[in-house]
Parts: sequence; C-alpha cells; structure tokens
Amino acid sequence: MPDISYPVAGRTGRAYLAVPPPGTPPPGAAGPAQGAPAQGAPAQSAQPARWPGVVVIHEAFGLNDDIRQKADQLAAHGYLALAPDLFDGKLWIRCIRSAIQQLRARSGPAFTALEAARAFLGAREDCTGKTGVIGFCLGGGFALLCAPREGFAVSSVNYGEVPKDAEDALRGACPIVGSFGARDIGGTKPAERLQRALTVLEVPHDVEVYPGSGHRFMTEATGAQAVLAKFTRMSYQQADAANAWERIYRFFAEYLAG
Repeated sequence: MPDISYPVAGRTGRAYLAVPPPGTPPPGAAGPAQGAPAQGAPAQSAQPARWPGVVVIHEAFGLNDDIRQKADQLAAHGYLALAPDLFDGKLWIRCIRSAIQQLRARSGPAFTALEAARAFLGAREDCTGKTGVIGFCLGGGFALLCAPREGFAVSSVNYGEVPKDAEDALRGACPIVGSFGARDIGGTKPAERLQRALTVLEVPHDVEVYPGSGHRFMTEATGAQAVLAKFTRMSYQQADAANAWERIYRFFAEYLAG
C-alpha cells in the first residue's frame, strides 16, 4: 500500500496506511467480517466493514519497510494500521536528537502528529472508533507516553524507554502490554520499573522480559543493519518475537474488540 497524507495541526503529515483485506473479521469476531453479506443475503444489505485502529510508531530509523510490514501484519489481523512518519521524510540521523528531546520533554511536534494520527483513524468510516497504539524502540517510548493521553484504548510498548517517574507519568493510563529483552543494553530495569508502576496504579498490564533477547528482537534487520545487530545484541529472535506478537494480539483483542 502507498504512503498517504493526513492533516496534522494545519500542515500535511506523511504516513503509511494498511487496511485489512476484504472479508477480514475484526478482532474477537467469529466468521466473516462485518462487511461480508451472509450466504444468500442480497449484496445491498451488507454494511461497510469496520475495524479498530492502531497507530504504529517507528523506531529511531524512521518509517521504513520493517515498520510498513508490521503495519501490514496488524492489518492482516483485523486492524486499521497507520504508521506516521515522525521525521517527515528526513534522514533519521538528522531527526533522532530532536525526537529524543521531545520524548523526554513529553511534548512537541511528534506528540501532535501522533494525536492527529489517532484522530484520523477514528474518523474513518471503516474504523470502529476504538484506537490503540504500538511502538518499537524510540516508538515504544512514545507509545508508553501515549497511554495516559485521551483517546487510546490500549498501548503496546516494545523495548521502549520507561521514564524514571513512571508512576507519575502513567497515572490514568490505558491497559499496557510490554515486551523487553533481558540482554538489552539498558538491562531489565526499565521493564521492572514499568511493571512496578502499573501494579501500583492498578493499570491492567502484561509485561514480559525475554532472557535470551536484546534490543530490537522483533525486527529482522538486513544488510549492514543485520551485521550491526549481531555485534550489538540486537539480533532478531524468532521464537521470542512470535510470542510477543501473540501476547500483543491477545491483549489488543481484549481491549479493542467490539
């Protein structure tokens, strides 16, 4: 699917939109999608298919093919997936410093773009109106900070930054599913801090640390990035990645269905 444009506070944002294939049932539904007519029913009686939305937040490397594939994967499971380009088409190395500053300040153009992405999905006729958010690496940190913001029903945080004042930062958060690698350069403290804060706040959550995985364990790197991943403990771990996705889909189905 091609990249699209969407409105962001008086300007035009760039994003990748993945729409579920025709006939894909929404999460938690049995049988054909809402838009598929029952056998023998006249075609004109069918209602448009509607799916929950998910904002997909990219890693430090920007909106690349890996993130587009993740959006496609979500669409195949019955979600309208929109991956906004927080770098506006610019080279990631020129944007990463600003993105991290915004993440730690908890404000800035990136948050505006994410809110606009959520609103764009929710306003679509093929969206149920319920919207979740998922992020990886840098995007995981943004996804976590989206959790207490209005409009998100569920958040998936994958090896993202967890603020030291997590308990204060996550008051009022929506349910959160988190996946981390024990061999991440940051160790297990971020996951432990998140687990502790969500338990104290009584936020529904599922936080898992995978002992044999490091950072970016859900990403299949290629070329030079694959070589770099091997030497920085960021290699793809197929079994752990598959388990993480299973948990995410189960968690999302619980809080985005209906």
